[in-house]
Amino acid sequence: MNILIKRNLKIFFRDRSAVLFSLLAIFIIIALYAVFLGDVWLDDSMQNIKGTNYLMNTWLLAGLLAVASITTTMGAFGIMIDDKVRKINKDFYSAPIKSSQITIGYIGSAFLIGVILSIITVFVSEIYIVLRGGQWMTFIGLLKVILLVIFTTATNTSIVCFIVSFFKSHSAFSTASTIIGTTIGFLTGIYLPIGALPKSVQFVIKLFPVSHAASLLRQVLMKEAMEASFSEIPANHLNEFKEYMGVTFHFGNSVVPWWLSILILVFTATLFYGLSIINLSKRIQ
Repeated sequence: MNILIKRNLKIFFRDRSAVLFSLLAIFIIIALYAVFLGDVWLDDSMQNIKGTNYLMNTWLLAGLLAVASITTTMGAFGIMIDDKVRKINKDFYSAPIKSSQITIGYIGSAFLIGVILSIITVFVSEIYIVLRGGQWMTFIGLLKVILLVIFTTATNTSIVCFIVSFFKSHSAFSTASTIIGTTIGFLTGIYLPIGALPKSVQFVIKLFPVSHAASLLRQVLMKEAMEASFSEIPANHLNEFKEYMGVTFHFGNSVVPWWLSILILVFTATLFYGLSIINLSKRIQ
């Protein structure tokens, strides 16, 4: 199992195009924010708030991390598809090793790839935020973010693995990657803040685990920026901002507590890891 994980890591990072395409959705979001989205929110919605650049950059970073944990693991699972297409997986299954261990090998390598690239995204984005007038995260804040990145990537890896377990061709995998890369920005509330969407759409988005991951990341990453920006503004405006921008979720008049979002992610990871192992084990050919 460990040998399979090391093998997959070497294959992925040796292929520069695979790394680039797994980060493509992130580059697109950054470009859209820099050219269009950033000016819209800074000019129209937040004229009376100070430190808006710092505030919105931390908001963007949280969304990017939620997206990265999906797209990078999706790219990593391309190795599993390639092994199926080239029949390399038959060699693995003929070896004296359980099929579940082979599945865990693919999952483990995808998880590590997602964590590595997401943490790199954290540090690169932090440098950008500081250069744009923001502040360095505190050590405790950075530790919380890294833990959330690991936790979020573990959950999203399970979901992606279950989806990919049904594919046997590069075309099907590429189509799914395109669809996921396109829709993930909406699910994490980057293209449009959740508060700008109809109530029915908001409800659907709040059911997706990746949305809760983005919310948790925003609560940590934006904490200091929100305290600085809303220090002289009534608290009700801060609460409205949190709800509108997807920092916190509401069902009716109740705010979803952070621990409930954690439980949703734990349940999701447990469910989809189990389904993935069962599904892949049945598809041995």
